[in-house]
Amino acid sequence: MNSPAMTGPIVSLRALARDFEQGGERIEVLRGVNLDVMPGEIVALLGPSGSGKSTLLQAVGLLEGGFSGSIRMAGVDASDITAAERTTLRRDHLGFIYQFHHLLPDFTALENVVLPQLLIGKPRREAEERAAHMLGALGLSHRLTHRPSQLSGGEQQRVAVGRALVNAPKMVLADEPTGNLDEKTADKVFAQFVDLVRNQGSAALVATHNERLAARMDRVVRLHEGRIEQV
Repeated sequence: MNSPAMTGPIVSLRALARDFEQGGERIEVLRGVNLDVMPGEIVALLGPSGSGKSTLLQAVGLLEGGFSGSIRMAGVDASDITAAERTTLRRDHLGFIYQFHHLLPDFTALENVVLPQLLIGKPRREAEERAAHMLGALGLSHRLTHRPSQLSGGEQQRVAVGRALVNAPKMVLADEPTGNLDEKTADKVFAQFVDLVRNQGSAALVATHNERLAARMDRVVRLHEGRIEQV
C-alpha cells in the first residue's frame, strides 16, 4: 500500500531530453521537458500520435536509458541509482497501463491481478482476496476464472487496470489506456480507472489524444515540439 503522504512532487522532470538517429538524421523527440506531478493528481498528457508521449512515459517509467536531464521519482534521483535499484523503484512505486492490455494469456483474470502482488511478497491468500476485490470494483466479479481470450476488449482492459492498481502504486502511467476501445466502452473503463485512482490516492499521468477524456482530469499538459505546455 502507499506509504505516508509526500509533500513534494511524486515525479519531477527537469530539462529531460531524448533524441534518436534515423536515416542518418538526428531527431529530437523530447527537448527540455519540465514537469511535476503531485501526489494524488491526475494529469492528462495531450499530443497527436508521434509527438513523443510514449517516449516521455518510458522515461518516467524508468524503462529505458538514453535520456539527458533529471528524473526524480518519490524523491529519488533516478540518474544516481543502479539498474537493480531502478527495478525496485518501478516495482514499489509505479503501475503501468498500455493501449493493448498485455495480459498473460494462460492466466485467469484473477491470476493476472494476483501476480504483481506475489512479486512484492504478499501472501497468496491475501493477494487473491485483494485481486477479487479489485476486479469486483471493476465489475468483473463474474469473470474471475476467465482467461483473456474469453473476455471482451473492455473486460481485458479492466483487468489491466486492476493489475496496475492492485499494489496501490504512488504513480500510474497510462499510455492511451482506452485507445483500443469503442467510445462507450472507453468512457466506462476510463470512469472506473479515475474512480479507483482517486479512491486509493495514487497520482496518474495519462497520455491521450482524446481531449474529451483529458478534460475529466485534474490538469492538462500538452506535448508540443518536444516541450510541455500547460493548458
